Amino acid sequence: MQPAVPRGFRAVTTNMGLKDVEDDFAAVISEVPCRSAAVFTRSRFAGPSVVLSREAAALQHSRGMVVLSRNANVATGRTGAENAAEVRRRVAEIAGISPDELVIGSTGVIGRPYPMDGIRAGLDAMTWPFPEADYAAVARAIMTTDTRPKYLHVRCGDAVLVGIAKGVGMIEPNMATLLTFFFTDADVPAAELDALFRRVMDRTFNALSIDTDTSTSDTAAIFANGLAGAVDLPAFEQALYECALHLVRDIASDGEGASKLIEVRVTGARDTAQAKRVGKSVVNSPLVKAAVHGADPNWGRVTMAIGKLDDETDIDPAAVRIRFDDLPMYPEEPSDALLEQARTYLSGDEVVIRIDLGVADGAFTVYGCDLTEEYVKLNADYTT
Repeated sequence: MQPAVPRGFRAVTTNMGLKDVEDDFAAVISEVPCRSAAVFTRSRFAGPSVVLSREAAALQHSRGMVVLSRNANVATGRTGAENAAEVRRRVAEIAGISPDELVIGSTGVIGRPYPMDGIRAGLDAMTWPFPEADYAAVARAIMTTDTRPKYLHVRCGDAVLVGIAKGVGMIEPNMATLLTFFFTDADVPAAELDALFRRVMDRTFNALSIDTDTSTSDTAAIFANGLAGAVDLPAFEQALYECALHLVRDIASDGEGASKLIEVRVTGARDTAQAKRVGKSVVNSPLVKAAVHGADPNWGRVTMAIGKLDDETDIDPAAVRIRFDDLPMYPEEPSDALLEQARTYLSGDEVVIRIDLGVADGAFTVYGCDLTEEYVKLNADYTT
């Protein structure tokens, strides 16, 4: 049985020569006007796709997106900016809409211009209307080093929400993440859509880190065409949160070379911001990542990652509690038997590190993965 899809969205995927064989181009566009919201990378080297999309997103009426994968089109100068604008303009002309109704994303190798001859030939062959959106195909087309497509369909009353995402490396979001797009036929007012989308991104994609490196192309956007009518806004926000969290966990577990999902749950912090800083410090630590990969119950590396936040002067080591899942590691010295239990637990596919700071009631959960030899191999040979 095919999953329900939001009404009114059409999509095309194809190969334009960025990848050898697989689809490397995707466009999803609503047949009718949309309300939209988006957030983007804060990298100083943001690519021209991000620059164009920021301008379009400010209008809050984007009807869809176009993405090219395996080429980031970043640090390509005026030519790169002109090429990105041409691609967006050409796709908009095919669909009979304004270019400022499209978000454009690019992902892949930095510093190489688009192969425009192949892209122009591909665009010349396109006609509107595109087929009904196949979100699995779109999720595959936007992949780079991902090992699997990432997408989810969820219902909210009479409306359907679909989320897709790509990205397994260069992931330490700041205001957005990787490439992730959400499509819905719910009718959500523009101001409320923007506010709830930002809240959900802060709790999900901004809680994700694979390798501490912020991409130059991070883009997250939602498009709502209203064809299903109004929805209960709290219920819609919860549906969006569940969809986004599913994608975050999928990305973390599929991190480049990863063998384990790491979830760091911080409680007892001064506030949410402190909990997030502590969680990110732990999940980003190469020593913690390596210990998890090797199933080494070296809880001392967790204390190191907390302790290096030397500005957090209200964290008292005597008040801190550290557990691997429900296995207490600190402050009580764990027995040999408990360490062996921890070793067995750390050998699993998902690892939860629980930290209570004993300061107040702030809490935050972050997501990441272990550090493996395969990560080094993938990134040592990425452009070759």
